[in-house]
Amino acid sequence: MSMNIGNLKLNEQGTLVGRIVTLGFNAVVALREVISNNERAPAFDVMGLSADRRTWVKIGALWEYSANGSGEVFFSGRVDDPSLEKALDVALFRQEDGSYNVSWRRPQRKREMPAMAGSDNALPPMPPAGPEDEHGSDQAPAAGDGLGESTAPAPKTPARGKQQKELENA
Repeated sequence: MSMNIGNLKLNEQGTLVGRIVTLGFNAVVALREVISNNERAPAFDVMGLSADRRTWVKIGALWEYSANGSGEVFFSGRVDDPSLEKALDVALFRQEDGSYNVSWRRPQRKREMPAMAGSDNALPPMPPAGPEDEHGSDQAPAAGDGLGESTAPAPKTPARGKQQKELENA
């Protein structure tokens, strides 16, 4: 479900200006067209009016897209500000009166891995070791942790001999 969190209208100078408002963010915004030869450049910079209302600050960017089914043109991008915990992913859709509604949708969480065959999500049984197994055709699989037996010599333990007894009796 998407929510409308703002609306932008053309002002007397031909600039799209409006507000984006959420429970924790309230900003006057304007769109500034980006002039670039780079085909990956955004269509607009999103400019926010500073708190002292004296300057505009870049707070985001919008790229132009076309809807797959209808071919309708819309803008999509991100608005960010240090006052926000996370950036707002927004989309702007043109209305009949020429204004744009600003929509926001909570990002989808990563989907769970699809269930495996069978309803209990259990893994299928492991096949028995065969001749193609790394253990060879005439060897049984190693028991225990699967690492096999060590070929390293056993560590020498200090003998509890004469030196140890001398230390205890000292």
